[in-house]
Amino acid sequence: THAADLLGTLAGAGSPVTRLAPTGVAPAAGALRWELPGWAGSVDLLLIATPDGAEPGLSLLAEQAYRRGCTVVAVAPARSPLNDSVSASRGLFIPMATAPYDHDEPLAGAAPGVLWALLTPLLALLGRTGLLEASPEAIDKVADRLDRVAERCGPAIVTYSNPAKTLAAELADSLPVVWTEGNSAGPAGRRFAAALAELSGTPAVVADLPEALAAHSALLAGQLAAGADPDDFFRDRVEEPAALHARVVLLRDRPTGGLTAAPNARELALGHDTPISELEPEEGGELETLAELIAITDFAAVYLALASGA
Repeated sequence: THAADLLGTLAGAGSPVTRLAPTGVAPAAGALRWELPGWAGSVDLLLIATPDGAEPGLSLLAEQAYRRGCTVVAVAPARSPLNDSVSASRGLFIPMATAPYDHDEPLAGAAPGVLWALLTPLLALLGRTGLLEASPEAIDKVADRLDRVAERCGPAIVTYSNPAKTLAAELADSLPVVWTEGNSAGPAGRRFAAALAELSGTPAVVADLPEALAAHSALLAGQLAAGADPDDFFRDRVEEPAALHARVVLLRDRPTGGLTAAPNARELALGHDTPISELEPEEGGELETLAELIAITDFAAVYLALASGA
């Protein structure tokens, strides 16, 4: 899901990316099926990215693509049934890079290392084919940017100078309301919301600016606003749990055309007594800024999970 979202953002309208959603009764082995759209044929490319590779429905999808004449590329663990299916379909199978301690453990889809293990070979492939801007030099810059984020956000860095720990502390006992602005911020915000739910069990809502101002105005004006419970000051801190209040997280990249809704977003949040956290990447290419936003929010989701005992 996240890989398709990111690739679609980077490729733009010139090379549309269609995510194939599964059907089935439950996310269990053998229960899911994927179907190619009716228009898929010999000029189309099927990309399969999975941290599992044992799902029978994906092997059936690869076979279906072969019958339609589609080119198939898959990134999955090396010793998975999907490897044999893709090879039999004359496709390209790329073994997913994993850490030594990952080999015998199921990998969460939102785990920070999983995204880049799946996405990096696809970026390199699509960059070489010219479908998007992802040269080897650009990918090297992404790796350097991720290293710098790790230096700033690692566990040894104290909270007051660690943007990820700071964000996690601010989101404790809050409902994150994630607002995004700019091409790179959109998929980063959607991934952040998914990582919060999967890793720490924290619900979150996400929307792009400026639509978020109308979509979430009633949410901030209701019982989730920080000033919605005037009796909260008098509650028993030992016996009564704290009320859940919203906190806006504004993820920003370069807005289209230089126009920004950030001042209106701040005014709406603060006008409803809702605190706001802001993240904005350093200057760089689209891949770099996207990587920085994802990395910081990934660190924050993990710290929040550790703090909550999830």
